[in-house]
Amino acid sequence: MLGAMQNWTMRITSVIDHAAREAGSREIVTRWADGTETRTDWSGIRRDALKMAQALKALGLKPGDKVASLAMNHSRHLVSWYGVAGMGGVLHTVNPRLFEDQLEYIVTHAEDKVLCYDAAFQPIVDKMKDRWTTVEHYICYDSNENAPAFEDWIGEQDGDYEWHTGPETDPCMICYTSGTTGNPKGVQYEHRSTMMHALAGLQPAAFNFSASSVMLPVVPMFHAASWGLPYAGAMAGIKFVFSAVNDPAVLHELMLREKVTDSAGVPTVWLAHFQYCDAEGIDLPPLKAATIGGSACPKFMIERLMKNGTRVQHAWGMTETSPIGTVGGPTWDWDELTFEEKVQKTAMQGRPIFGVELRTVDLDDMATELPRDGKTSGALQIRGPWIIKRYFKAEKDAVNNDGWFDTGDVGIIHPDGTLQLTDRTKDVIKSGGEWISSVELENAACGHPSVAEAACVGMYHPKWDERPVLFVVQKDGAECSADDILDYLKPQIAKWWMPDAIEFVDDIPHTATGKISKKDLRDRFADYKLEA
Repeated sequence: MLGAMQNWTMRITSVIDHAAREAGSREIVTRWADGTETRTDWSGIRRDALKMAQALKALGLKPGDKVASLAMNHSRHLVSWYGVAGMGGVLHTVNPRLFEDQLEYIVTHAEDKVLCYDAAFQPIVDKMKDRWTTVEHYICYDSNENAPAFEDWIGEQDGDYEWHTGPETDPCMICYTSGTTGNPKGVQYEHRSTMMHALAGLQPAAFNFSASSVMLPVVPMFHAASWGLPYAGAMAGIKFVFSAVNDPAVLHELMLREKVTDSAGVPTVWLAHFQYCDAEGIDLPPLKAATIGGSACPKFMIERLMKNGTRVQHAWGMTETSPIGTVGGPTWDWDELTFEEKVQKTAMQGRPIFGVELRTVDLDDMATELPRDGKTSGALQIRGPWIIKRYFKAEKDAVNNDGWFDTGDVGIIHPDGTLQLTDRTKDVIKSGGEWISSVELENAACGHPSVAEAACVGMYHPKWDERPVLFVVQKDGAECSADDILDYLKPQIAKWWMPDAIEFVDDIPHTATGKISKKDLRDRFADYKLEA
């Protein structure tokens, strides 16, 4: 056909080829768990990825085989993201925080044949080895005491290797959900979906990378594909600074010394950094941008970062969405907003980047689509080219006939497309026929100066069916009463949203991905009773 375009297959090996060719000398810095540091560059990452692909083939692996990684953030882990895909394999990033039964299940379910791991996770490997019946080979990223060392293993190869080719719909990576109900579920990403996701992540409304960007990702590479950063970063040829430990003192020193411009992590990471800076009497690092996701970001955190001159990008997504669904960047009227209005806008989850469609439906009638009026709350659904269609090895699709995936979140969509999450469908509280957002109550309570963390759950009530109970962890050395917190909440929420009780606890349970586990909290207080 005259006038047609070239047939260029979208495989992620072209990403590392581009990075090595166009930004080959751009540094990749790693601070290891033992305090040592190594430096490489994009050319070095590609060279080692070719050697890894060669080494995997020498072990007898074939296209489609799974290779697991049990590792933190470092350059050798980054090599694996391209080396495994380069021989046609599928990288399975394993979350070391999962319970033993979950670790056994996901490695066996994925049928991993090789496992590359950090020496810090040797106790996990020793404990699980007999239960990981499909794993035939173990490689240690940073030691040779108990398994072949990664550098020695790939060092046996010469790197004279051609990337495996195939359809762009081939799988390249698999991540498992944290399994809050039942076994974790596998989400298998394709070369095409991953390429499109990474390209979308480069939009100014998303990560907004340029060649001068220096990114220190605190979000683990084992969690939700590290938000796609290793691919988007390679496309832009940015400098990466990795740390295998998440100690705020270490991160702070790296950010200053390496002139880090961008970082990304869950709210607890930023909270720990705040506490470190306060204890040391020092300023926050002069970051240009901070991407915050994983759970809702409290307003006080946004305010402090913005006053530091940092652009705060509140993001929302899931393992099932590769994971970017929405990112909060400046809107068209940004310069006209007051500081408080900017904070209010940033506290929402942002707008869909191109490639993502969102809608909300009625919680009591999932067939009824709701208006994007900034008021009406409903079950959030999503679809797009990097959104899951079916879980790995599942018999049925995870989407409805029109391709909509039910996220399990509850939210409001504003007229300008901004998403405002209000709860999870399983956590939203229905009191006397009206819905109450547990997340909004938690976020409001966390603004109290004495509150370190808060979790709100609906408890059975003989008259109203359910009423909110707020569980609070106080900051070290701080003291407050239930009445203090109720008084603080009064001007912020509707009267009928007020918790029926405030319970002070020593800790709040979390999932393997660091989110509050409402299920475990309910189990802990299964005998809790509210009186009429």
